[in-house]
Amino acid sequence: MNKWKGKSKGTLLGYKIFVWCIRNIGIRSSYAVLYLVASYYFLFLKKSNRYIFYYFQKRLDYGYWKSKASVFKSYFTFGKVLIDKTAISAGLREKYTYEFDGIEHLRSLLEEKRGGVLISAHIGNFEIAEHFFADIDFDCQINLVTTDQEVTVIKEYLESVAVKQSNIKFIYVKDDMSHIFEINQALSNNELICFTGDRYFEGSKYLEADLLGKSAKFPAGPFLIASRLGVPVVYVYVMKEKNLHYHLYARVAKNIKNRDSQGLLNSYVQNLETMIRKYPLQWFNYFDFWDDID
Repeated sequence: MNKWKGKSKGTLLGYKIFVWCIRNIGIRSSYAVLYLVASYYFLFLKKSNRYIFYYFQKRLDYGYWKSKASVFKSYFTFGKVLIDKTAISAGLREKYTYEFDGIEHLRSLLEEKRGGVLISAHIGNFEIAEHFFADIDFDCQINLVTTDQEVTVIKEYLESVAVKQSNIKFIYVKDDMSHIFEINQALSNNELICFTGDRYFEGSKYLEADLLGKSAKFPAGPFLIASRLGVPVVYVYVMKEKNLHYHLYARVAKNIKNRDSQGLLNSYVQNLETMIRKYPLQWFNYFDFWDDID
């Protein structure tokens, strides 16, 4: 069974190619390179093809050929998102346009001066969210709670080509639970804590909920912590639209009882499913999410 290992797809060479293309032939022309990259993934990554094909055919009820075509389009869209992230980091933010949907929820969250929790997913391009915040003069700090599993050399390379260093701070999940103290400190400083709620490590604690008509496992941590902190919870997504346009969505988690982690998860999954159905090609889960493939 192919479970998520905490690492995203992509290699250092791939990012270097993206940066070269962006700087020498432009963003839109760089997209053309993705036909080769997506074709390679489509032809040779048999396991991830099976899992994403299952998502389209069994969970979204696409026909066989539409599912096949969607597998290729998913890889192609993922490549566009990576190029956009790289281009924006490299100082080409002005090439993109942004649309805000529910940003008032984030404003009021900060005005309450209690801090807040953002929960996102591996959908769209949340890593460029800080550029939205800069557009509306957000004087705030985002703390992304994550595992230290990503390829460090890629992070270092992206930082080396960035015109402006990211303001996002990372809080790494640790076995000794010391990250809980870092989270509480950030909240006391009126900062935002961000989790992604749609991937868990095999062997770690999880909760279950129905997504797209079938039960799946979700990491317990974000929902246990967020339901106990007594601060507002907002679901945030940054989705790619046509051309070089992005759309930020912010939705408040409503009617969640204190310490009700399962209720928060159910609310999150319902919200996430709405986004998945609206942007089916932008949910980048290339593994056996539902534990349903032999």
